[in-house]
Amino acid sequence: MRTRSLLFVPGDRPERFPKAEASGADALILDLEDSVAPERKPAARAAIARWLAGARTVPCLVRINPLSGGEARADLDAVLGARPDGIMLPKAEGAASVYALVDMMGGVGPPILPIASETPSAVFELGSYQQVTNALAGLTWGAEDLPAAIGASASRNADGSYTAPYEMVRALTLFGAHAAGVPAIETVFPDIADIAGLAAYAARGRRDGYSGMMAIHPVQVPIINSGFSPGAAEIAHAQAIVDAFEASGGAGALKLDGRMVDKPHLDQARRLLASLR
Repeated sequence: MRTRSLLFVPGDRPERFPKAEASGADALILDLEDSVAPERKPAARAAIARWLAGARTVPCLVRINPLSGGEARADLDAVLGARPDGIMLPKAEGAASVYALVDMMGGVGPPILPIASETPSAVFELGSYQQVTNALAGLTWGAEDLPAAIGASASRNADGSYTAPYEMVRALTLFGAHAAGVPAIETVFPDIADIAGLAAYAARGRRDGYSGMMAIHPVQVPIINSGFSPGAAEIAHAQAIVDAFEASGGAGALKLDGRMVDKPHLDQARRLLASLR
């Protein structure tokens, strides 16, 4: 499953599912948590199960409710039989939460995408996901629940950049994902109207090592896909590095276009080319 763009869709708005599917997103996140009022959750479960049972053309994950409440069991009972492509786990607190979810699914189930930074305790567990690599679809974070949990007034500065504590959490999630060998998924950009800001945010995410990000509206999807896709010049340069090493007869470093390149450059070039397949 490609992970450039993952589009949230409220589970109790099934009329939006076809539009979301046609948005160009790499995957949909059908939501049973924050975007669905408590009294609407049964209807949302039924709508998601019906959609998943159909001939869907885009991978679909389901964001269930936190394991600490009573809703997660009902969520799983409703949707697992319809074979979702993944389960998004909110309020995850490291490998222990993943183990608990796998156990709730009977020891087998679709891959899990934890939201790994929504509680203070979760921040200290970001290195533990490498224990459960085989159960993961990736790792993502959020900048809304954590400040609420600790009584912070905001997670962003006036210019939209993250304050120091949340910049740290973003970085730790990034490294936690790479330590586990799974895609690092950037969190949402909340200002739907700010297309230029979204483009800059996506570019920064890819620059830093994120493989994609979550979207909250279909209009964001093309910008995100573009931001997390290499350009023609970047692809050509990566191919040139691979070709140069293959022709070098086993050189550990070589000169290309006037610059020295070595194994880290080769590894990065191979990863970029592999992401295109």
